[in-house]
Amino acid sequence: MTDLTAADATLAPAKPTTKPARPYFSSGPCAKPPGWSPEKLAVESLGRSHRSKLGKTRLQYCIDLMRELLRLPDTHRIGIVPGSDTGAFEMAMWTMLGARPVTTLAWESFGEGWVTDAVKQLKLEPTVLRADYGQLPDLGAVDWSNDVLFTWNGTTSGVRVPNGDWIADDREGLSFADATSAVFAYDLPWDKIDVATFSWQKVLGGEGAHGVLILGPRAVERLETYTPAWPLPKVFRLVSKGKLAEGVFKGETINTPSMLAVEDAIFALEWGKGLGGAEGLIARSDANAAALDKIVAQRDWLGHLAEDPAIRSRTSVCLTVEGADADFIKKFAGLLEKEGAAFDVAGYRDAPAGLRIWCGATVDTADIEALGPWLDWAYATAKAG
Repeated sequence: MTDLTAADATLAPAKPTTKPARPYFSSGPCAKPPGWSPEKLAVESLGRSHRSKLGKTRLQYCIDLMRELLRLPDTHRIGIVPGSDTGAFEMAMWTMLGARPVTTLAWESFGEGWVTDAVKQLKLEPTVLRADYGQLPDLGAVDWSNDVLFTWNGTTSGVRVPNGDWIADDREGLSFADATSAVFAYDLPWDKIDVATFSWQKVLGGEGAHGVLILGPRAVERLETYTPAWPLPKVFRLVSKGKLAEGVFKGETINTPSMLAVEDAIFALEWGKGLGGAEGLIARSDANAAALDKIVAQRDWLGHLAEDPAIRSRTSVCLTVEGADADFIKKFAGLLEKEGAAFDVAGYRDAPAGLRIWCGATVDTADIEALGPWLDWAYATAKAG
């Protein structure tokens, strides 16, 4: 423990004696699953064609594990695609938008990125509903005769939609959910989601480069009945001769995947299955977020960027630091990294100056708990310096 009190933060405190065993709190790529090591990965598929029987089998196994853990209905298809979550979401935008008016929701940097794509790249004229970092737009103002683009969990703002109740059951448009920091961390209502995207590098702690695209039946119908006005790059093409390219959702990827990344994802999925599937992964995230909430509640100088608990992320938790600017946060985070107490905890570059602590399932709650005294030490040291 440290001898610092919040009221006397200008004194240089003693360093805490206990460090997090795994000080990996980055919001992406995130901490590897507990017990992970490269020696534990299956490597038989490495050096083989991804179109070989073995390659296809491993890709399909990865898809089957995702379906099992997510309790995804058979009506929804799962495809492994290039370009991480960004590639998956842009693939959905490029192939399906333009058939109806579009509404985009933006309350952090990635949502703003989809606005930019819709306006400047696809030359659409979307209705844009915005909110400042730490808040949500008025979800009740969404017109569901439109296609609607939103982030389920704003990784850079620490704000999430509270549930799927605001998504109309009788919607005419499609719901497009960038769910990269939400999948495997929340119980998602798949009947409300027509398109969902995520990457393994978030809650599963997998490697980057590949995204996952989940399509509901209404999205498939759109793909088979609508042809966009703009040209589609080869890596975005999901339709062949007017029909969905079903092979993409059976392990026949559009371009060559990294089988090493696939095997790494399989390791994480098998670990998650051993926890009881989605319920076990969600429980770990919830426990981590609760431990961090306790740390924040005990410190007057620390707060949540998302003040409303109902919309506060339980994975990418964004914190405010009293009196901090970008330079102070850089120093704060640098002190922690130098001591090996916490890596990559500075907030996102476009967000208000603060900290961002990943609380997803691959983080151990004991490491969150051990972080508290180190935050005290780094805060006081940075102020005293």
